Amino acid sequence: MSTPGPTPAVTVVVLAAGGGTRMKSKTAKVLHPLAGRSMVGHVLAAVAELQPRRVVAVVGHQREQVAPHVSEAMPEALIAVQKTQDGTGHAVRIAWEALPEADREGTVLVAYGDTPLLEGRSLAAFLEDHQGAGRAVSILSGIVARPHGYGRVVRDADGGVTGIVEQKDASPEQLAVNEINSGILAFDAAFLREALPRLSADNAAGEYYLTDTVALARQDGLGVGAFPLDDVLQTEGANDRAQLAELGREKNRRIVADWMRAGVTVMDPATTWIEVDVQLAPDVTILPGTQLLGATVVEEDAVIGPDCTLQDVEVGAGARVVRTHGQLAVIGAGATVGPFSYLRPGTRLGAGGKIGAFVETKNAQIGDGAKVPHLSYVGDAEIGEGTNIGAGTIVANYDGVHKHRTVIGKHARTASNNTFVAPVTVGDGAATGAGSVIREDVPAGALAVTAGPQRTISGWVLRRREGTAQADAARAAGAADEQAQEI
Repeated sequence: MSTPGPTPAVTVVVLAAGGGTRMKSKTAKVLHPLAGRSMVGHVLAAVAELQPRRVVAVVGHQREQVAPHVSEAMPEALIAVQKTQDGTGHAVRIAWEALPEADREGTVLVAYGDTPLLEGRSLAAFLEDHQGAGRAVSILSGIVARPHGYGRVVRDADGGVTGIVEQKDASPEQLAVNEINSGILAFDAAFLREALPRLSADNAAGEYYLTDTVALARQDGLGVGAFPLDDVLQTEGANDRAQLAELGREKNRRIVADWMRAGVTVMDPATTWIEVDVQLAPDVTILPGTQLLGATVVEEDAVIGPDCTLQDVEVGAGARVVRTHGQLAVIGAGATVGPFSYLRPGTRLGAGGKIGAFVETKNAQIGDGAKVPHLSYVGDAEIGEGTNIGAGTIVANYDGVHKHRTVIGKHARTASNNTFVAPVTVGDGAATGAGSVIREDVPAGALAVTAGPQRTISGWVLRRREGTAQADAARAAGAADEQAQEI
């Protein structure tokens, strides 16, 4: 997808002051997330593609949450506070007053903080149409089959825009109109300067409607127009969690479709979720039930899934990851992970390495070609190139107060059911015996064995477990052995 270039002399106002009571949430409405960003975060990303001269965000309800979030997402944005929610016209007036005089010229674009499908290229096309026509006001509109709840774009017999009427103020004839106002407007700044003080709250809601500027422009004999957007879903807002989920599904559908067009194979788009900051190379394959989140990066020819969740994970070329949960981890080229592996933050698996079934790792560097194949926990550890860790290994890294580190060298071979009690170092080419508890350093090339000799006590079950199925089985086996010896 191409990014639009800078739009001449544009100031953007993002309205994010609404209460969002239908969300029924302690989280501010515009901060509810989908596809890896908050709703307002998606809008800020879209307007940033315009390279505007200035962005001002109007906050109100729960501004102690919204203002810091906006500042983090776009540090250069101005914050304007609307203490009482008296309508969109009032909100834009608050924004206007917060702007430096140098930013009160050219074009002013007004957008909304709860339209997460909005795209920068659509805004650029809208502004190009507005500025090319030299209008005082332009409306980003859409044609919908079910316009209920939206303000209607009213046109005269010649098709010219005469105004916008809100749902609650519309006549029966106006309610039948299916061209809707998205709420996104573009203004000539000189007109907006003199129009804002003229807005009136004489309407059913007792609010200052920004859309009344359309009638004011017509009254002044200035140009007014509407730019119908084919993809009207881009202007759809979310007022409750059901609508948020619908927009989330649609956003994900678009992201997945874009990646498929870019050369990524997605076996089942319906069960695949990819957030906006994920990066995928051509010829990546994603199998069903996969979630790629945060800043995850997957290189070419890697296969992810089925049933994986990777957040902020780097996956190298040709790697294979199956039924794995990973976070803040690095998987090298040609490595294999899973099934049922848990890669916690700080895991780094080298090229051609392996983390196998039912293995958990944390803050662990596992070298090129090294393997942790089965049923193990490796935390706060370094495992050298080509080393093989036996099944059932535990790195005991925590003494109840502090974490300690285990270092196992290159091409070592550790046996099954080992426990490495950190801090401990095992040298290059060393080995350990099955069932060993390694508490002391093992020199390079040495074998460490801590298990004692096996003791076998004959007849123990018959003496200590009489009357049990175990004893009966042992007695029967003993009789069979005696008969065999007699024969």
